[in-house]
Amino acid sequence: MKVIICGYNWIGCYALKNFLEDKNNEVFVFTHPSKDQDVDLIEYCESLNIKYSIDNINNSILPFEPDLIFSAYYKYIINEEIIKKVNGNIFNVHPSLLPDYKGCSSLTWAMINGEKEVGFTYHYIDSSIDTGNIILQKKIDIYEWDSQETLYLRVMFEASKYLNEVVDLVLSNYEGLAQPKGGRYFERGCPHEGQINENWSQSKVKRFIKAMNYSPRSLAKFNNAEISSYKDYLKAKK
Repeated sequence: MKVIICGYNWIGCYALKNFLEDKNNEVFVFTHPSKDQDVDLIEYCESLNIKYSIDNINNSILPFEPDLIFSAYYKYIINEEIIKKVNGNIFNVHPSLLPDYKGCSSLTWAMINGEKEVGFTYHYIDSSIDTGNIILQKKIDIYEWDSQETLYLRVMFEASKYLNEVVDLVLSNYEGLAQPKGGRYFERGCPHEGQINENWSQSKVKRFIKAMNYSPRSLAKFNNAEISSYKDYLKAKK
C-alpha cells in the first residue's frame, strides 16, 4: 500500500511507525519543522531514511499515486484536488467530539468552557474544516486535575490505539456517518490571548490556568506575570 502521512509531533511519528510495520507499505511524509520541544518528525524520518517534504502538500507534486492519506496535526487545509487524487481515501484525527470544537485548540477551549468530557474523532477530509463524515469517535472524561498537556496526551494516546481499525474501515469503503449540524469552531490563536480576566468566576480562572499549562509554551498571564497555579494568580492580584 502507498501511504502519505501529513503529520506533526509525536502522533505523526506514531503514524509513521505504525504504517512501516507492514513492510509492503511505501510511505511518504509531509510535515513541518519542529518548534520548542515538540517531537521532531523530520528527525524521525531521517533516522529511518523515509522521504519527506516540508512543502505544502497542496502545492506539491505527489511522490506517487497514494492508496491512503492520513492527516494528524497538519497545519494546512488539504484541498479538493488532493482529495480527488486519493479517491476520497483521506482522513484526519481531531481531538474533539465533532461536530463540536472544530478548528484549533479544541481541548484547550473545552477545558476553559468547563466541559466534563472531550474525546477524539477520526473523520474523512472534505472541502471544509473538520466537517467530513465521522469514521470513529470516542469520549474521554476531563479530570479535575488535568492540564492541557495531560489531557492532550491522554486523548491522543487513546486515539492512536484505533488507527489500524480506522484504516481498515476506510479501505473497506465505509462511508462513515454524516456530522450533525452545528457545533462550535475556533480559529488559530491563543485563547483570550493568554490573559486572565479578573471578572471571570474563580472556577473559570482555575480552568483557564490549567488549560494554558503545556510546557514549554507560555503559561496564562495576569498583570504581566506568568501564572502556573491559582496561588500565583492570587499573588499577582495583590
